[in-house]
Amino acid sequence: MALENLATNLDIPSVIAGSAIGVILAAGIFLAVILSLAVYIYVALAWMKIAKEMNHKHPWLAWIPIANVAMIFQLGKFHWAWIFLMLVPVLGWLAIGVLAIISTWRIFEKRKYPGWFSLAGIIPKIGGILYLIALGFVAWKKKK
Repeated sequence: MALENLATNLDIPSVIAGSAIGVILAAGIFLAVILSLAVYIYVALAWMKIAKEMNHKHPWLAWIPIANVAMIFQLGKFHWAWIFLMLVPVLGWLAIGVLAIISTWRIFEKRKYPGWFSLAGIIPKIGGILYLIALGFVAWKKKK
């Protein structure tokens, strides 16, 4: 008797629609994770290459979150301890962002590229992609 009630109360189209939405969401999350991982690997490889070219003692720090920012500060001629500004909400994070831009500006100029490439990341919507392109040029393209 209970089985008959279950079969009559089951709305097959809504079950199919719910399953389809679940599959689409899972696929979207999977693609976001894969894309994030690919960008992380690209950025780490680029900064490791830049650090090697600039004779940093530990270029492998490019792979470690937070330590990679400290490495960028060192390459940009700031003390690594500025990284502790991350512990100060909002204002500290803003200061870290400014120091990172100044550091990358100095690094890009030292590698014979325009320093303003470091400002690409603050451009709305397309800034992230432009920054990744600029980072690739600075890391792997030989400047004559």
